[in-house]
Amino acid sequence: QLQFVESGGGLVQAGGSLRLSCRASAFTLNYYDIGWFRHSPGKLREGVTCRSKSDGSTYYADSVKGRFTIARDIAGDTEYLQMSSLKPEDTGVYYCAVCRNVGQDEYEYDHWGQGTQVTVSS
Repeated sequence: QLQFVESGGGLVQAGGSLRLSCRASAFTLNYYDIGWFRHSPGKLREGVTCRSKSDGSTYYADSVKGRFTIARDIAGDTEYLQMSSLKPEDTGVYYCAVCRNVGQDEYEYDHWGQGTQVTVSS
């Protein structure tokens, strides 16, 4: 069964940085398209990233492009989301999950973990 454990969230001031981690349980991330989405109060769920397992190409939402970067450890069991120049609107619960492209800049996510809270103060 696919399981993820997200960590690394916290409270940070606007302009600061955080690195989130996503650890896979009992499987390697390299077998799947893996991405992050976030859920903020009063907002629809927003897909943030999705990386293709086949060629490594990565989708970034326009709202985070240039500020967020994903990376993966050599073993293929931990995915990182490096977030910089954080803004209050980045506040939300962040989840990693299996992702798939369903249209132009549209992604669906499955098998996410418990999420990790990111709060950006102004």
